[in-house]
Amino acid sequence: MLPILSTPRLAIRPLTDADRHACRTVLVPTDEEAFRRWFAWAVGAPAVLSDLHQPPYGERAVVLTSTSEVIGLVGLVPLLGPFAQLEGSPPGGAWTPELGLYWALSPECRGHGYATEAAAELCRALFRELNPWRLLATTEHTNIASQAVMRRLGMRMLANPHPEPAWLQVVGVLDTAPAGPG
Repeated sequence: MLPILSTPRLAIRPLTDADRHACRTVLVPTDEEAFRRWFAWAVGAPAVLSDLHQPPYGERAVVLTSTSEVIGLVGLVPLLGPFAQLEGSPPGGAWTPELGLYWALSPECRGHGYATEAAAELCRALFRELNPWRLLATTEHTNIASQAVMRRLGMRMLANPHPEPAWLQVVGVLDTAPAGPG
């Protein structure tokens, strides 16, 4: 399990039961049952994965240290996709497993650099602890904000020439840990 991470403005920590309302604000789920299942997994999985000596998959709370408010989520997710269809992608099977980065912020906290700061700190910890070949992030062509975070993290950007899957329109590839503070 990763320790609590921190930057000058943020703490990045495992989710707790007390984070339920904040997560609903960030994710704005439409299916209450799906949210309930996800939240139970997100709170419980880190300890179980640690016991099994597995990667620290799952979302972590992004907390604004000045107010102790949970303003978003950042995490490591298993990512299985048709990466071979991307120009410039490394050779591999039709669908290959990768380590994926995830971030989401509450709408009022976007545009302040928090996503980049949290994702950069998580990337540094993951490269230090897991020593992965690379980390990936995916988004749609229209999600300019996430693409900007990818660029600020130093990701190499790949475009999907195919319309599907929609979540794989733009892929950021990070081969080394970001330098310096988030």
